[in-house]
This record gives sequence, structure tokens and C-alpha cells, in this order.
Amino acid sequence: MAVLAIAALAKRSLFWYTNDIIAIAAASGVFPAFQMRREGGRRVEKMIARMMESGTRLAFALLLIFAAISSFYNVWIAIGELLVVGTLYIYYRAKAKRRRADIRQTVETLMFQVDDASKNSLMNFPLPTAILRIDTGEVVWCNDGFFEITGAHERMFNMHITDVMDGFDTKWIMEGRPKCPYEVEVNGRHFEVYGNIVRSGGDAASALLTTMYWVDVTDYSALRAKYEQSRPVVAILVLDSYEELIKGVSEAEKSKLTAQVDEDIANWAEPVHGVLRRLDRDKYLFLFEQKDLAEFVEKKFDLLDKTREIKSSSGVGATISIGIGKGDTELSELYQYARLAADTALARGGDQVVIKSKYAFEFYGGQTKEVEKRTKVKSRVVANSLRQYIKDSSYVFIMGHQLSDLDAVGAAAGVCAAVRKCGKKPYFIVNSDRTSAKDLIDKLAALEEYKESFIKPDDAIFIADSNSLLIVVDTNRPDFVDYPEVLQTIQRVAVIDHHRRAASYIENYVISLHEPYASSTSELVTELLQYILTGPQELKKEEAEALLSGIFLDTKSFTVKTGVRTFEAAAYLRQCGADTVEVRRLFNNNFDSYIKKYQIISNAEQPYPGVSVSVFDEDTERATASQAADELINISDIKASFVVVREHGHDVAISGRSYGKMNVQVVLEKLGGGGSLTMAGAQFQDADVHEVAERLRAAIEEYLAASQNEAENVPV
Repeated sequence: MAVLAIAALAKRSLFWYTNDIIAIAAASGVFPAFQMRREGGRRVEKMIARMMESGTRLAFALLLIFAAISSFYNVWIAIGELLVVGTLYIYYRAKAKRRRADIRQTVETLMFQVDDASKNSLMNFPLPTAILRIDTGEVVWCNDGFFEITGAHERMFNMHITDVMDGFDTKWIMEGRPKCPYEVEVNGRHFEVYGNIVRSGGDAASALLTTMYWVDVTDYSALRAKYEQSRPVVAILVLDSYEELIKGVSEAEKSKLTAQVDEDIANWAEPVHGVLRRLDRDKYLFLFEQKDLAEFVEKKFDLLDKTREIKSSSGVGATISIGIGKGDTELSELYQYARLAADTALARGGDQVVIKSKYAFEFYGGQTKEVEKRTKVKSRVVANSLRQYIKDSSYVFIMGHQLSDLDAVGAAAGVCAAVRKCGKKPYFIVNSDRTSAKDLIDKLAALEEYKESFIKPDDAIFIADSNSLLIVVDTNRPDFVDYPEVLQTIQRVAVIDHHRRAASYIENYVISLHEPYASSTSELVTELLQYILTGPQELKKEEAEALLSGIFLDTKSFTVKTGVRTFEAAAYLRQCGADTVEVRRLFNNNFDSYIKKYQIISNAEQPYPGVSVSVFDEDTERATASQAADELINISDIKASFVVVREHGHDVAISGRSYGKMNVQVVLEKLGGGGSLTMAGAQFQDADVHEVAERLRAAIEEYLAASQNEAENVPV
């Protein structure tokens, strides 16, 4: 046995200069150039000792055990074996010392050769390079190129990267991105930054380091900025009150007014040296560069204010709408953007600027009331087209907006009458659980004509085919319809709405009657019915009352947004049998709602001059909140009222009202809502009432600040 142990010991020595050197070199620290040599030396010593002594200790232990066993049989043999073991141990220690020195020298030579090569490579790397600790942002090492771009010289070591590069963030490399998502400016130069992550050692506890390379792209960046600033911008200017401006005036005054408009537009466009051309008597095309757009935005498009100063002898003031298309795209597409933006500006009531890019809209102005158009030509044309589309459709569905009100349900009832007249069965999709017009829905559902008209959204999706028609009333936003999934399913869509167009709207419609000047959608539907129905008797009394209730609601009993056509529509509905007493009953509240309404009013505050805000943290019906906002606006010196209430347990709703001196739509659009100049709302799911109230106050402050700036910029 002793002989076998000695043989094993001798055999192991044959591999010391092969396997051990390889293992030690691999584990000791042939590491990156930034590794400290002192640390590597300690690691080498420990590794050599561990690998050389592990098997040897076992062999000598076996020899001692054999000698102890031999002593039971013959003491002299045991003493002889101990002498041999001692001699072998002394010889082993001497040889091991020499071997350790040789191995260490070999490993260090290899390690230092690699280390020096790495250092020389990084020091002479043509790109500015730095090594940072990710956890602290400290600079561990950097080359001369990095010293040059920072100008920090030797002070750079052990400094935080933000000390020489203000605002530089290394979060991007921790997210696994090899390139910084933005250009970094250092001492007036622009750099693209690339990086990768390494560890300072082989164990898990070692620090994470990142090696970053700075590529100078200053010239490229300047060229790109110049290119972007010189990109063309297309603007379409529309004098939206032209017909009213020249109506009833002499030819001389007409020429004078037109010349004044031309002069103001020319003076506004002249500083940018663009191309301005008249397309029509009330339409202009303006081409300029991207760099000039920022100046127009900074001045809040003061052309709007200058144009309002132009007035005819009859007292009619001029207003202008501007649609602008911008972006990195072809000129033809920019023109389409501008046309769409101009249409949006007009659909929002005119007297404003809309900027359209590929992904977003921007709005400026829109503080004035809509201008009522006197002609009914568009209603007649739309009525004829709608009638034909209904006749050609296999199924006709009608749907309003979420949290439907009397205007949405009333307009839908009128459309149902039109569909019946065209020989089709109407299908009315409405969420009867979340509506402020529950009494009206129940009243319609009791009619024989509506026995099978109310349909669930799932059933509508099931029976709809490629030839189906969906008529959306009282909203033009796809995210505001009662059931968006129905809108996505049915391809042929008609839109009838009076709200100002928002950034998101229903596209690819086959028919659209969108008139923001109208008092209500019920008014628009009533006008359509006069061209579709052959006589008042074809409109049921209950449907006429439903339409009249919608007009009542949105005009606050004919006090706001009430034009000539509003009274004409009401007169027609009265002729059809509408009873104003029955209509008024639809607005009656129960005792609890009545009490809550005045609790909301009693909570009202006036945080800003002319603006009242009431926050009510109790479950409240939307109709009650709207009525409270209507009551608050009746207080003297109040130009706008906002009511914030909790509804359905965890949701929050805002109702905004005004008499036109303040655009509540613009305020609530900042919170994702919408509506019209005098009536708007917003909804929030799973929200806190007080948090929403704070967001509302911030939006009001922003609106008032913008209005103040516009007032200060008006020329005297």
C-alpha cells in the first residue's frame, strides 16, 4: 500500500507543469487591462497553493497511517517507514518550492504580457474610451482621447461621469442597449456613445463595469439639423367667415375687406420668405421651412388676432383657420396633412390653428364661438346620401357615445325613424346601465316599433356582415363610442355629430354630417328627417319628444348655442306632436338626486376669477353632476363651472359648462375629454376624485395662462 501511495505521489508530479499551469493561468487573472496586478498576484498565490497541496497531503497522510499500522507488527519497520516518509517530505517541500516559483513566473509572464497588450491597445485606441462603474458612475479608467474631449485631464479619475458630462445617464446600457438613445454634447461637440458591460472579476460579488466609446458626429449632427430645419411645411389658410363678412356690403367695401385680409396675411408671411399663393377667394396656400414654424408657434399665431380686428360695416368680424402639415415626408403627403388639419380646424369651430404631423395633432387658438351657417344645402345632400346607404344596407345599426345622454338617445331615435322610412329595421345599441337617459330609453322600449330594435353589442357583431351600416351619433371619436368593438367590426360607418373635432376621430366614414356650430346632434338629425320623411306623421310623438329633449339639454332650454335653425328644428318637432311638458318631465330628478345636486353646489369654490370648481367624493349620477354644473354657471361673474364627482364606485367624471367666454372643451381635452365650447366632459376609470381635481386645476391654470398671453399679444 505504501508503495502504491508513493507511486501516486510521483505520478501526480508529472502533470504539475501542464495541467496546473493551464488551470492556474485560466483562473488567476488573465483578465482585462484595467485589473490590478496586486489583486492578480494574490489570486495566483492562493491558486497555486490550493492546487499543489490538495493531493499531496492525502498521500503523506496515507503513508503515516501505513507506518502506524506497521508498528503493531514490527517497530523497526515502522521507524524505517517514518524515516522514508520524512525524507520524501523534505525532498517534496524543496521541489515544490522550486515548482511554485516556476509556475508563478510562467503565469505572471503570460498575465502581464496580455495585460500590457490590452492596455496599449486601449490607450492607443482611436476613439475616446472610458471605463465606468455602473453602480456609482465613477470613472475607473480612460484613455487620452477621452481626456481631450472632456478637458478634465487627470482629475477625471474617481470622479462621477456627470461631473464632466452634465445629465449623462447610463440607464440605457443597464437596459441591454448597446448604443445611447440620444446624442451626448460635450464641450460643444456631439457624440454617439456605444458601450458594453463587463465584470471586474470572476466572482458574482465583483463590480459591474461598462466600457464606453465616444464617436464624434458633430458634423453629421449639424448637417442633419440643417436638413430638418429646412424641411418644407405646408399651410392652408381659410377665411372661415367670408360669406358672412361680405354679405350685404357694397362692392367697394367688399374689395376693401378682401384687400385688408390679403395685406394682413402677406405681412404675417413675409418675414419667413416663403411662398404664399391665393387658391380661392377665401383660401390661401403657404409654403415655408420648418425653422420658421417655431417662430409662429412662439408668437401664438398672432395672425388670428389681427384677422379678428377686420370688421364689416354690418359688424361682422373676420376669422381665419390655419391647417399646417409638417414632418419628414413627401410634399404631397404634407399637403394632405394640411388639408386634414384645416378641415379639423373648421370642424372645431374655426378661428384656430391645427398642426398635423404623422402621429399627432397640435391645437392653437379656438377661443371664439362657432359661426352659424345659414344654408341647409349640406343637410339636404347628406340626407339623400344617407337614405341611399340605408336602402343598400343589409343591416343598419345606430350607436351613440359612452354614458349616453338625452341628445345621444334622442338623435338615435330620430335615426331609427329614418331607417324605418327606408324600409329597414333599425338596431339600436346602447348601454342602458350606464346612461343619464334611462327614462327616455324605457319610454322608447315600450313602443311597438322598438320591441326588437334594442340589441346587445355581441349580437350586433354576430349578425353584422360586409354590407352592414353603422350610424354613430353625438360623437366623432372612436374611443368615445358606447362599444368600440362594434365600430371596429363594421366597415361602413356614417357619423352625425356637433362636437368639435378632437385629435382622434372616426376615419374612413362613408358619410359625415359634422357641424360644430349646431346646438346639438338632435338638431342635425331633425334637419335630415325633413328631407327623408314625407310628412310629420311619419315621426312618432315619442321620437319627436326624444329629439326635442336633446335640443333642450344641449341648449340649456334654448339659452346657449341657439340659432335660427335651432328654433326651426324645434318648430318642426312641435309640429310632429312633441309635448314640451313631457319633454320637461325627462329632466325631473328624484329626491335624492335633487339633494345631491345642491350638496355639489354648496361644495363649490372659486379658485380662479370667474371659474367655479366643485369636488364631490360620493357616488353621483352623471346627470346630477351636469345639472349642478348648469346651476353654477348661472351665478353672476362665473364664466365657467366644473364639477368633479365619483361615479360607479371607482370612476371619476368631470362636467364642464360655460356661456362661451371660456372654452371648456379646450380645458378638458388636456385631460383626455372633449365636447364643445360651452359643454364638455371627461371620464376616468379607477381614479381618485381629489387627484383628478388637482389635474383639472392644473389644466385650468394652463388655459388661463395661455389666454392671458394671447390677450397681451393682441395689437392695440
